[in-house]
Amino acid sequence: MRLLVTRPQPDATRQAEILQERGHKAVVAPLLKLELIDEAIPLDDAQALVASSRNAIRALAAHPQREEALKLPLFAVGEATAGAARELGFADLIIGPGTAAELAALIASENEPGRGRFVHLAGEVLAFDLKSALEAEGFVMDKAVLYRAIPAEAFPPEALTQLSEGRLDGAVLMSRRAAATFATLVVKQGLTPQAARLVCYCLSETVAEEAASLGCQIRVAPRPREEDILALIDAEAAS
Repeated sequence: MRLLVTRPQPDATRQAEILQERGHKAVVAPLLKLELIDEAIPLDDAQALVASSRNAIRALAAHPQREEALKLPLFAVGEATAGAARELGFADLIIGPGTAAELAALIASENEPGRGRFVHLAGEVLAFDLKSALEAEGFVMDKAVLYRAIPAEAFPPEALTQLSEGRLDGAVLMSRRAAATFATLVVKQGLTPQAARLVCYCLSETVAEEAASLGCQIRVAPRPREEDILALIDAEAAS
């Protein structure tokens, strides 16, 4: 299967390599570029940190408060984020089931509001309002914005050629913003007829909503995890 990979770097190259190892052909087209933000992290009186993406951990790696942050427990949204945190040096890790909503429920069930604030290491735009979910349970949460995602203004040349000539079978869409950027660029660059023939493999229903306007076929992973979307692609290719 010939697939467009739309994640930011370095995850785009890594995902393309995984797809190629599984027998697919991948064209890398990062639709979001991550830009670090040097915002102070409010660590005083914090009982733990929270990370809902690997990108937050990568941003922390270059942050001046990195060493101080590493001394605190970290709630990671899932295994991938936990793995990045472990590599960075976090020793006290609590791993969530895979989504931010489930992570909020885990934090609320295993902690007491009176023990201190939580600090969410986050991007500028969030798919789920973790702060409001925890504050509804009596917790106090601060958000430290460590990065922003800048949408691409055009498809890279190789991706544009592959799309315009109808050589691709599908696109892998791992976030709502990537899907929205994909849809915007398809229209902007006059590729709507070609996109309508694609299958868009989406991490969640929320992601799928952004791509639905293109008229393409939609497939949604049963769980919002990379391994599930890869398994979905493998199953489609086999059938």
